Amino acid sequence: MPTDSHDRNPRVLVFDSGVGGLSVVAEIQRQLPGCDLIYASDNAAFPYGTKSEATLIERVDVVLHRLLAREAVDIIVVACNSASTLALPAIRARFSQPIVGVVPAIKPAAALSSTRVIGLLATPGTIARQYTRDLIREFASDCEVISLGSSELVQMAEQHLRAQPLAPGALARILAPLHSHPRGAEMDTLVLACTHFPLLRQELRDVLGETVRLVDSGEAIARRVQHWLATLPLSAGARPVHHEAWFTRDTSEVRALAPALARFGIQDLSVEPVPFADSNNSCIN
Repeated sequence: MPTDSHDRNPRVLVFDSGVGGLSVVAEIQRQLPGCDLIYASDNAAFPYGTKSEATLIERVDVVLHRLLAREAVDIIVVACNSASTLALPAIRARFSQPIVGVVPAIKPAAALSSTRVIGLLATPGTIARQYTRDLIREFASDCEVISLGSSELVQMAEQHLRAQPLAPGALARILAPLHSHPRGAEMDTLVLACTHFPLLRQELRDVLGETVRLVDSGEAIARRVQHWLATLPLSAGARPVHHEAWFTRDTSEVRALAPALARFGIQDLSVEPVPFADSNNSCIN
């Protein structure tokens, strides 16, 4: 835990491989406006959804240790379903701060569904993991769960945040398997099981219509952060808030994010290089 003066705001680190965690930042800001936020994007290893379990666990550990060596934080939010479903036990064993992870919002979606047909929109890795299957079995065993994995949609959310136009019809094409499923017409709730996907909430509504309820984990994550904040000897709003963003690789795409980050109140942007060796043993600097 940070040991500096208690006369400061709580510092919350929100960590993801790309920009999806900004959807979580927005919810924390809405519920806890007096916190200082550090948004950390491991863009050198983006996207996490395609990484193996061993690679992802090691990478998250390396990056978090590097970032926390720069600045102390009070709470760590792993705002990535892929990292949370694989790496949380290892992270919690190696860091003293409370760690809040993201899980697919299958439980609340099942509770909300009237038709008992829900969709699950995630990365292919999250769809395939036993953790996700266990959530379905425990909380949605009486539901038809239509699962759809898409890495392309993650890229589209990144593109959208940079104010780049989406290809006409691309989103409808990606979502087509939800409609073509034998019970697709009955689906009344869709789980956005990747933090990138709420960034496309309106675009998803335009394709799916208003009758499908979109459910994500942002609100629940913010409530969990609030729970941990209550255990700290700090007062949210003790000083003017300060938000900043860190990236692990300096690229033109990072600089292009400045206007979008400003909309989240993030003015300071810095790079802490953490090179990533891909599966071919080549290194991304």
